[in-house]
Amino acid sequence: MNPHPPEPTQVARGPIIKRAALGFVAAVLALVALFFLPAGTFDYWQAWLYLATLLTPVVALGIYLALRDPELLERRMRTRETELRQQRVIRIAMVCFIAGFLLPGFDRRFGWSQVPPWVVIVADGVVLLGYALFVRVLLANRFASRVIEVIPDQPVISSGPYAVVRHPMYVAMLLIWLASPIALGSWWGVLPLLTIVPILVLRIADEEAMLRRDLPGYAAYCAKVRYRLLPGIW
Repeated sequence: MNPHPPEPTQVARGPIIKRAALGFVAAVLALVALFFLPAGTFDYWQAWLYLATLLTPVVALGIYLALRDPELLERRMRTRETELRQQRVIRIAMVCFIAGFLLPGFDRRFGWSQVPPWVVIVADGVVLLGYALFVRVLLANRFASRVIEVIPDQPVISSGPYAVVRHPMYVAMLLIWLASPIALGSWWGVLPLLTIVPILVLRIADEEAMLRRDLPGYAAYCAKVRYRLLPGIW
């Protein structure tokens, strides 16, 4: 039920690395626009610290995957869901995500929130913790795609963080998402990102239905690992 992951196959690294690099540059430009345009200033130390906190491990992981497992890197760049309901879920989540990252800039401009500097730094630490868990999940499961799918020869992974909850990747992302507005110095920015929680519940329901249907051994894994996100709760 928990075989060792197969060795990565040989794929063309060049096109994948080019796509990853272009996607990274586009993401950085988007974040800069989301943070500093609403703020109306570059004098926004919380945003600079957040960018350094987030982008440093992102670059390190991208280089590692490009060299060691370009197939996984390619899977992490997939964005097109095949199911109509999941396409709608992703669109709604994107609106909430953008709102959660726009509000801190306006908060900085108009002074709606007063987040103490030490709380900002702790929130950046939570972002790092979430990304560390994200990396740990990828090391445990190189089949972790960004979209809901079952890949040929994909095994059921039940070791590492998967021995604790069934969806540790989503736990990692929730840590990053919910801590990010606070790291950017805004309490108000947390509100739109809280709406991602019920959206994530819908996504998990669809994902588990597909995995039970298409991934041999997943139902037995669910009987063994009872909780999806929070041990003892759900």
